[in-house]
Amino acid sequence: MAKHIGVEFVEPKEVGPRPWGRELLIGVVPGHYSFKILEVKAGNKGGLQKHHQKDEMGYLVSGRLIVRFDPGTGTIEEKVLGPGACFHFPPGAVHQEEALTDCVIIEASTPHFNDRVRMEPQYGMEIPPGGLPSTKPEDVETR
Repeated sequence: MAKHIGVEFVEPKEVGPRPWGRELLIGVVPGHYSFKILEVKAGNKGGLQKHHQKDEMGYLVSGRLIVRFDPGTGTIEEKVLGPGACFHFPPGAVHQEEALTDCVIIEASTPHFNDRVRMEPQYGMEIPPGGLPSTKPEDVETR
């Protein structure tokens, strides 16, 4: 007897208003991964942050992007990326993305939501107006 394997067709959905552009959740495979498309408008950047549990990778489809990160020295370095570049932010890695031009990024990550630790104060930077606050490990939602 053949075993039925469930195939799903999901509707992408907006995560919510984003001052920097658009965040489209393509899907979540509970306990495994989430998949998003990020559209970041030129001149916009995310917060300098790290995650308690979230492990994420990105693929830059189009545009030019600055990735800021701490390589483990307590200082911030920058790398400018172009189309076709990939990046990985494991849990605990301090990072920030800034769009030099309009960017489209495909992001795959573990399905941990509401998982951020703001790092601006530790590096002598101010949290930008409207920046989402840090969350505690117990606030992290796993889907």
